[in-house]
Amino acid sequence: MQTDNRILDDLARIATGALGTLQGARGEVEALIRQQFERILADMELVERDEFEAVKAMAAAAREENEQLAERIAALEAALAGAAQPSKQPKLAKPLKAAKRRPRKTAAKDDDEAAEPES
Repeated sequence: MQTDNRILDDLARIATGALGTLQGARGEVEALIRQQFERILADMELVERDEFEAVKAMAAAAREENEQLAERIAALEAALAGAAQPSKQPKLAKPLKAAKRRPRKTAAKDDDEAAEPES
């Protein structure tokens, strides 16, 4: 259904041209935004998914090994506690008594005594 009105045809042509221009501008804006995001992400030094998964697996393995070692330590401590009964613990040696010493006279004390006048 075409209209014979020339004004309406001109308006339709202008609207179609404007929509085409807007779609082109939209594509350019999207491309610029995509470039900005890529640049920002590159500057952030983010890890890739496969690297993340590898580190995650390593952490899980380390956590499991840590739990196994904790259980092993607990078992060894229990065995050690069972082997050393409180009644049969070795007696500790008594500390040696320190010999009484006379204070030494130093040269400075001798000089002080000599410098003092006798009363």
